[in-house]
Amino acid sequence: MFKSSFTADALAMQPGILSGRYPERADKKPGLMEQTAHTLQGALMGITTRWTTGLQKVATAIGRQGEDLASLDDEELKSRVTRLRPRLRANSLTDQLSAESFALIRETASRTLGLRHYDTQLMAGWIMLQGQLAEMETGEGKTLSATLAAATAAFAGIPVHVITVNEYLVERDARTMEPLYQALGLTVGFVTQAMKEEERRAGYACDIVYCTNKQVAFDYLRDRLLLGNTRSPLRLELESAYADNSRAGQFLLRGLCFAIVDEADSILIDEARTPLILTRTTDNTSEHAIYCQAMKLAEQLNRDTDFLVDPTQSQAQFTLTGQQKLEAAPKTGHGLWKSHRLREELVLKALHARFLLHKDQDYLVHEEKIMIIDANTGRTMPDRSWERGLHQMVELKENCPLTTVNEQLGRLTYQRFFRRYLRLGGMTGTAREVSSELWSVYMLRVRQTPLHRPSQRQAVPSRVFCRAQEKWEAVLASVKRYQHQGRPVLIGTGSVADSEILSQKLTRAGIAHQVLNARQDKEEAAIVALAGREGQVTVATNMAGRGTDI
Repeated sequence: MFKSSFTADALAMQPGILSGRYPERADKKPGLMEQTAHTLQGALMGITTRWTTGLQKVATAIGRQGEDLASLDDEELKSRVTRLRPRLRANSLTDQLSAESFALIRETASRTLGLRHYDTQLMAGWIMLQGQLAEMETGEGKTLSATLAAATAAFAGIPVHVITVNEYLVERDARTMEPLYQALGLTVGFVTQAMKEEERRAGYACDIVYCTNKQVAFDYLRDRLLLGNTRSPLRLELESAYADNSRAGQFLLRGLCFAIVDEADSILIDEARTPLILTRTTDNTSEHAIYCQAMKLAEQLNRDTDFLVDPTQSQAQFTLTGQQKLEAAPKTGHGLWKSHRLREELVLKALHARFLLHKDQDYLVHEEKIMIIDANTGRTMPDRSWERGLHQMVELKENCPLTTVNEQLGRLTYQRFFRRYLRLGGMTGTAREVSSELWSVYMLRVRQTPLHRPSQRQAVPSRVFCRAQEKWEAVLASVKRYQHQGRPVLIGTGSVADSEILSQKLTRAGIAHQVLNARQDKEEAAIVALAGREGQVTVATNMAGRGTDI
């Protein structure tokens, strides 16, 4: 019954002499035949997502294991946990020991949190522990389900990363579940962007650490720079034994052993190819003059005559007339500007900034700074910038002070990063549609958990309008109707600009409402907390308060 989609044994996921100081999976690119096989297997995986017979047997077995636990006092329950841990370390994650662990965690949660895992949550936890992805509907309790897999793996001596999409959830979930983990004798920490290096290291040293995908991936990049080209486990062991300042003592992480990824479809698919670039600041004062020259020249060119813009391909290109104008332009100033290839590249960057990147859709201007809006989450990314001068071109376009161009130290994508975990599990509300891709890329199987209670959701037909004004009028009419019935209303928009256009229309119509977009990210939890109240109207972009509590 316990067969992981990854073959890594629990002993191999314990940092130490056997698996090395920094366990991780080798970054091996599959060959053509292997990739083809994975793709074909992935196409079949969608058929098996609804198979729950084995999961129901698991829940029954865990229930039997827990029948006598309710009669134990707290000290006796704690003693059971203490005796289980060395058995899990020595014998790995067997069915029997894992079921016993789940039963103990369930009983402890009931006493410490006042929350007892439903059978459907036991199933989800079991799926995650196997290195698979549990598809759970919104509101089915993913946060509590994750404690089963996280604590069981931690009992076995495996460092666990619980990875989620934003820092609000990181801190909330770690603090909420801390009483449970402490009662089980486990340490729990969290890592956020504001933390210093020593605080991060202390967080990752805990049995279970909550963090965002961005933070853990960048901290791994920092460790890779420290590792360099020499990654021999034996050499690291020798350094630890004889060197006063060994690299093993400087690492932030303890390896990539076991990750439980919340909102897995967003992190593993939507953001999979997002490049993560570790940089350092350099002096670029001389290059700023070049960017100014390029932008001035771009402003003198005529669209359709000197250059063409293709929004579908997100690119601009010169016509023959434009190339001739560029060649005839003065070549004074910095020596780099005299390079025909570089001059053409920079002017195209300026055109890209002017015509293909849009304020309040692709970026915000906040306190004279350009803040990129993540197309997948709708959130701002204040610590990210566009590459190769594009960010500086947008700053010129918006009359903001120019920032320095950073030197690249390391680069990685989420796709490559998550494939390096020895075991990868996860949970999300929507995964069946991408089940084949999850298997072909990560060998991650999707399994659907049944609902705890029958769904009351109703799907209504789509309505299509020829004109935007007709659409907005229909939206306003629907809002008034539902608000009159006392029903809360959530309206999703595709961009910050659309959310603010709708907000203006609602205000003119006298409809009280709240707006949630990248400008209000700090008030996100407070806005979402009110969204379920009688007659409440909330306008949101696709950031939509992931994981916050209505």
